Amino acid sequence: MSASLDTAASTARGDSAGPAAPATAPEPESTRETRAASGPDELCVLLKLGEIVLKGSNRKLFERRLHNNIRSAARDLPDIRLSQRGAGVIVVRMPGASDDQVTELSERLRNVMGIVWVHLVRRVAKDVDTVTDVALRSMEGRSGSFAVRARRRDKRFPMTSSELAGHVGARIKEQHGLPVNLSAPDNRVFIEVDKDEAFVFTDGIPGQGGLPAGMSGRALVLMSGGIDSPVAAHRMMRRGLKVDFLHFSGMPFTGPESIYKAYSLVRQLDRFQVGSRLFVVPFGKAQQQLRTSGMERLQIVAQRRLMLKTAEAMADNLRAEALITGDALGQVSSQTLTNMTALDDSVDLPILRPLLGMDKSEIMDQARRIGTLSISELPDEDCCTMLTPRQAETAAKIGDLRQIEKRLDAEELAEYLVSTAQAHRPSFLGDTEPAQPATAAR
Repeated sequence: MSASLDTAASTARGDSAGPAAPATAPEPESTRETRAASGPDELCVLLKLGEIVLKGSNRKLFERRLHNNIRSAARDLPDIRLSQRGAGVIVVRMPGASDDQVTELSERLRNVMGIVWVHLVRRVAKDVDTVTDVALRSMEGRSGSFAVRARRRDKRFPMTSSELAGHVGARIKEQHGLPVNLSAPDNRVFIEVDKDEAFVFTDGIPGQGGLPAGMSGRALVLMSGGIDSPVAAHRMMRRGLKVDFLHFSGMPFTGPESIYKAYSLVRQLDRFQVGSRLFVVPFGKAQQQLRTSGMERLQIVAQRRLMLKTAEAMADNLRAEALITGDALGQVSSQTLTNMTALDDSVDLPILRPLLGMDKSEIMDQARRIGTLSISELPDEDCCTMLTPRQAETAAKIGDLRQIEKRLDAEELAEYLVSTAQAHRPSFLGDTEPAQPATAAR
């Protein structure tokens, strides 16, 4: 990332979007003709990228995936136009749309993986007077100190970056009487001069960063109704995975509350990848069968192994390359290193545990930031809280677990559980589909 881009990213604020043009009376026809002749004047979205910029010869692949994800996030809004401006900058326009629609677009794009900063900007003619006029308007009604940060990607522009910043800053100080503070200003005005136009903006919204979802492959998340698994899913989406979700309900021995929670959680997480799928498996009878097999303290680990075997069978159908869980080392008595080794033994697919070294307060902070904590804290009765022994084995032996699974024919049971799964498509846009058998959703 260039020095100018670093400056903009490190100094822009995340608590408000850039300025929208105030509503005014219709302009006289002569004024509109003059404005049209002088160049564009529209509200649009400027995106700043992070890690993608560091990619080498395959950077175009990352950018193409990101462009597709941006279009998916805006699919029910007016048509958008994307323009890549060198490494690390994307301009998203929505010609003819209202300022409210462009603002809605900016709010959605803050959730698209791979974007570091989202700026609402005024796209104007590449003219010093026009740029100065828009910058003056952007500072109306503000108080405190200010600084102007200018950058020209088009070196043919008659002023250098520092000259342009000085010129605009002098006019703002003259008209609004605000003091200049270049090191720690209360307000910042950014000006970026491109090949065919200039962009003027003030504030920014921090994005998700990371890599575009889907760039690193596909994985299947074991989604409980708790706090951990949604955070684990988000962290792996941020590393470029497109994920599906598998939830084990306690039905027929419990109500549908845990399914509602899982559905709501996936709908919230869909903001970060779009097109999420949730598969629900009724696990109550299988859990009852495990309980009556006489395994006692091994029941929890055996239950988790059966869930993983079922998830692996489902992942094979979905062409997923890994499983994701919300395990955190030592968080509960069954999440020991020995038990995790026993769980890894149950499947051939890799099990990704992005929360492994985090404590509960860190996980809750992240859940709060991504909007899943309040949903996870809703009461429910899931399969993990019913029919479980009072004490769990902390050092399960793989040989004992394999013997139990052999008696139960766990592989066949896992295939049967996959056949009972119902598929849902929770969408943050609200255009969901009715539940259907998992085989119909592939």
